Amino acid sequence: MQIPSNSIDPFVKSMSEKGEEIRRLFLKHIADLTKKVPVKVMLGDGTVSGQESFDPATARQFYNSILTKLQGWTYSGVSVTTDQDLRRSFIKFETREDNYILSCHMSLQYHALLFYKLDHKVIDIQKELSGLTDEIKQLQENTAPETDKIIEEKLRRAGYENVDQQKLFEILFEHDEITQDLAETLKSNQKKIGELNERQNRLFKELDNMLIEIYHTTPVMIDEMRMIAAEEGCLCVFNLEHLKKDAREGNFNMTRMSTKIKDKLLSRMDEIIQILKF
Repeated sequence: MQIPSNSIDPFVKSMSEKGEEIRRLFLKHIADLTKKVPVKVMLGDGTVSGQESFDPATARQFYNSILTKLQGWTYSGVSVTTDQDLRRSFIKFETREDNYILSCHMSLQYHALLFYKLDHKVIDIQKELSGLTDEIKQLQENTAPETDKIIEEKLRRAGYENVDQQKLFEILFEHDEITQDLAETLKSNQKKIGELNERQNRLFKELDNMLIEIYHTTPVMIDEMRMIAAEEGCLCVFNLEHLKKDAREGNFNMTRMSTKIKDKLLSRMDEIIQILKF
């Protein structure tokens, strides 16, 4: 059973009221922690842009402060997931009273956008990369004409002109010096292209190191379906389950739960409320 719930059962209604109070307090903290500050960045074309960002580390610190204050709850620490530009940081913790398990999931979902640092070196690197690209392209385009010129010159000197493809193959087969000249020309060009490619790769890595992430979210409460749909926001839900033969059941007969267990579970919710009131 997920809490808050629309159930009219008095106990579940009390749990839901406390759950809503926890969500309200949690959202207030998230709104404070995700307040955006202005930051200057550089776009790919060298344009300076004003952006806004928050620090996700503050949310993780907030989660840790909650976990360290929990008594009688089990948890596995703060988790962070990454799916392309989508980020999610969350905690899950639970407690058991007799055969009933109360668990909580608190999560913040946000997006990370890539920009360059505000550094003129970014433009210098991009200019050099553009020049390298043109130079590599030119070398590749020149390879075939240079090869043709060598063949024509060698054939002319050897007394061959206007030969067909079959005859050309025979001549090249019989005259190793022509083939060697061609190999040297190709080798020289390929070596130069290789050196340029290595320089290009180093510059790309240097450019990658100058990327920074700008973080964006919206301080609103969302549900699990909206979180799966990659919407920005935060999630805070509780689940109450009955443990039967090592299997968890979400649907169970509430009337079988003793008043003592109900009171303990309600007090567990109160603990979370007090933790979030700091």
